[in-house]
Amino acid sequence: MPVLNLVLFALLTLISTPVFADQSIADQYPGSVLYSKPVEVVPNVWSSIGATAPPTYENSAHNNNYSFVITGDGVVVVNSGSYLLAEALHSEIKRITDQPVRLVVVENEQGHAMLGNGYWREQDIPVLAHADASSAFELRGHASLAQLKRIVKEKAAKTRIVLPSKTITKKHVVDFGSLSVEVLWLGHSHAHGDLVVWLPDERLVISGDMAFHERLLPLGEYSNTVNWLESWESFEALKALYVIPGHGHPTNMAQVRRYTKDYLLFIRAEVAKLLDADEDLQAAYELDQSRFSHLDTFKELASRNAGYVFEQMEFE
Repeated sequence: MPVLNLVLFALLTLISTPVFADQSIADQYPGSVLYSKPVEVVPNVWSSIGATAPPTYENSAHNNNYSFVITGDGVVVVNSGSYLLAEALHSEIKRITDQPVRLVVVENEQGHAMLGNGYWREQDIPVLAHADASSAFELRGHASLAQLKRIVKEKAAKTRIVLPSKTITKKHVVDFGSLSVEVLWLGHSHAHGDLVVWLPDERLVISGDMAFHERLLPLGEYSNTVNWLESWESFEALKALYVIPGHGHPTNMAQVRRYTKDYLLFIRAEVAKLLDADEDLQAAYELDQSRFSHLDTFKELASRNAGYVFEQMEFE
């Protein structure tokens, strides 16, 4: 492994520990609506790391990661957030490079991925999503927007429902720049149309909600744990050295495996025991998940996750 990669790997390993994530920190970049100032993860790949907390007024609902790749002939942005978050990220990009943004990739149907589409389309920049994510956002985007307005109030200014301008079903290879960038659908995981952005030469993946770190992953009616575990095998097959997860700091595959795949296997195994013992939904809510209690959002999500998995596994 080149010396540079060894140094970067050591840095990523250091920031992979939960001590660097703190759900109680309201805002790490007070001069901007962004939760944190973008940092360069590896050369030409940057990320503004969101709060490992539920969306709040204080964190401006920036509780996922907004990343961008400088290709040599333009910039690829991952996630749009809200109008003001997209605008703020664009301002940061302009401080870092003179290369124009040429493509925005949104990781899935969720508001914190899609609600800033309007800003980018105003700049005449294409927004790319999976076809399933675009369809789901068309159906449920107004509910996401209403929630954003309720939480962040005036910080939702100018945010409106704008659908992606381009959709894919499997793979899109960015056709500009000297840096190889692939947008991949590896299968259903957290939500409809989850995409990952893969940089094969750097062995870096911007995972979206395929992979979580430092906070407990959420499971809901649009998550399917069986499919997620199947998709995970394709994700592992990339053999990524660096992972910018959907939530939490950049890290490595071992860490996101621990907090994503291992959690999914754990919750399914524990719920299976309850079903075999003819226990009810209340028993799922009371399931002991303390081995993951150090993760942010544990109190908000653990019981709810177990309930969703119980209801889904009843009918498998």
